[in-house]
Amino acid sequence: MIALARRLLADTFLRYVAASGVALAADLSAFFALVFGGMPAGAASALAYSFGIIVHWLIASRAVFIGDVAERGRARTRQKALFVLSAFAGLALTTGIVSAGAAVEANLLLTKLVAVATSFAANWMIRRRLVFRLAPATA
Repeated sequence: MIALARRLLADTFLRYVAASGVALAADLSAFFALVFGGMPAGAASALAYSFGIIVHWLIASRAVFIGDVAERGRARTRQKALFVLSAFAGLALTTGIVSAGAAVEANLLLTKLVAVATSFAANWMIRRRLVFRLAPATA
């Protein structure tokens, strides 16, 4: 059991899934609070996703991509900028999917989940291959 836990913690993708789960919980909580507060679904989705981006960066840069985070200076600034750009891609996907679902009066939870899955896949690929890519010696 301990060996399995160590193996899971050693796997970058599984740590990314866990970090995404925490960020998703923050996103969904904010999303439904904003919607129930009267904000239109598309705008609520955008704001909530933005909150999730902040949560995700904090976790990803400290606990997921260990050894692949630039220390400081230009490299770290570039990495943060690429992370934000990848988040904008996810934000565009999420906002578009949720807005389209709302326009056809689809269930908001199901629509949000489709948006989350699509955004997750896109962001994982961008972040693993571009933002936090492995050094050539370990790739």
